[in-house]
Amino acid sequence: MVLSVGVFLPLFFTAIGMGVLASLLGVGGGVFMVPLLTLAGYVPTIQQAAGTSIAGVVFTSISGTIAYALRHAIDFRIGLILMPTTIIGAWCGARLTDVINAHWLSIGFGVLLLYPVAMMIQGKQPKEIGLSLHGEIKGIKLYVVGGLIGLIAGTASGMFGIGGGTVMVPALAVFLGLDIVTAAATSLFVMVPSAMMGTYQHWVQGNVHPELALPLILGLIIGAQIGPRIGPHIPKRRLRQLFGVVLLYAAINMIVKGLR
Repeated sequence: MVLSVGVFLPLFFTAIGMGVLASLLGVGGGVFMVPLLTLAGYVPTIQQAAGTSIAGVVFTSISGTIAYALRHAIDFRIGLILMPTTIIGAWCGARLTDVINAHWLSIGFGVLLLYPVAMMIQGKQPKEIGLSLHGEIKGIKLYVVGGLIGLIAGTASGMFGIGGGTVMVPALAVFLGLDIVTAAATSLFVMVPSAMMGTYQHWVQGNVHPELALPLILGLIIGAQIGPRIGPHIPKRRLRQLFGVVLLYAAINMIVKGLR
């Protein structure tokens, strides 16, 4: 399908704004893309919104991973422990979209959005977790806990078309005691192959619209570069609170749409 200029440009410029916000707020682009594609009527089902969104997440994850790798912020050891179950979870999540009724998927995504909404309205980032287990988890317990984190985050990623960082970053901070920057960086690293797996499975199921993913990818990449540059000049707390209200509106709409 060839995308008209009248559709390409609005998606592209909206995605730039989403990329700026994503980099400023510390959330993945998927929490913005899925409501946009669904509520604006670009795709007929939430399954197609999730498939198209996760295709965009692949490229934003790669971009973020490169940036964090250059800063030596990624814990590759933890990342490699999480990666196998995250990939499996992404495949399972994508497969489940063909099994679970679209109305329940819409409700589930709306409920999932309530977590970052609560954080943003408080003026926080979803990754700003004040809790952390003291002491380092070692041995078999590390692999079990890491495997479960990866499986849950990967399933959410594949099912809802998000990067999974909303789940993984707090979990890495709370359960594995990683500092916030390392948790965010490691999450992006882990999500590269899992988002690829989710995209592949959604593609097989016919849920990916590459003509819609392209302007979103281009806009997100540009926006993600702008955000860090303007960040120091913007009161982040107020920005998060404002966007928290916007995201709350999207969450309520997703839930209402699912209940119809």
